[in-house]
Amino acid sequence: MNAFDEDGEIVQRVERYYTGRFEEFGATPRGVDWTSAESQTLRFEQLLKVCERARGPFRLLDFGCGYGSLLEHVRARGIDCDYVGYDLSEPMLAHARERFGGDGRAAFVGPHEPLPGADYAVASGIFNVKQDVATEPWRAYVLHTIDRLGTLGARGFAFNALTSYSDPERMRPDLHYADGRELFDYCKRRHSRQVALLHDYGLWEFTIVVRK
Repeated sequence: MNAFDEDGEIVQRVERYYTGRFEEFGATPRGVDWTSAESQTLRFEQLLKVCERARGPFRLLDFGCGYGSLLEHVRARGIDCDYVGYDLSEPMLAHARERFGGDGRAAFVGPHEPLPGADYAVASGIFNVKQDVATEPWRAYVLHTIDRLGTLGARGFAFNALTSYSDPERMRPDLHYADGRELFDYCKRRHSRQVALLHDYGLWEFTIVVRK
């Protein structure tokens, strides 16, 4: 077993952090470490560009779903999809299952349940908070998770990350600032020729969209 497995060191630290945030702030953007509902919605719009060309219903995997806010967003937009939310935090999953229990096209799974593949996989914010994990192990965790998203999303995947172009004086040592050029190249070489790097939507981050 390595640090990237569900019971590995890094993953366990991630679970403890986000469960703590949820227990402190509840089902709010701050509960998943976002600053506002507006910025959260803007991120969702970038991620969902991966499936904007889909014709007919599809399955969407929300990798790191938190309390299910992306499901609420896609339903409000009328996007025709079956939804699977995956998260490490059992309290978040319990809240999502109760809140969306009446949605027959949605399911939520935890780290020790079978994780089905999907047409598209998206991940929002899961690479940002490294805590005191050193940069290189965290970078390896990011690349490992990108490869996992590539396996889970049969028709494509998308993720976001804080940008290394952030103002140096505002950077925090507990956060990971990724090089968008490096991750673009990584996805282009390993996963698909159809890769987009979105770095123009007003936040100190970027989104990568991979279509297959």
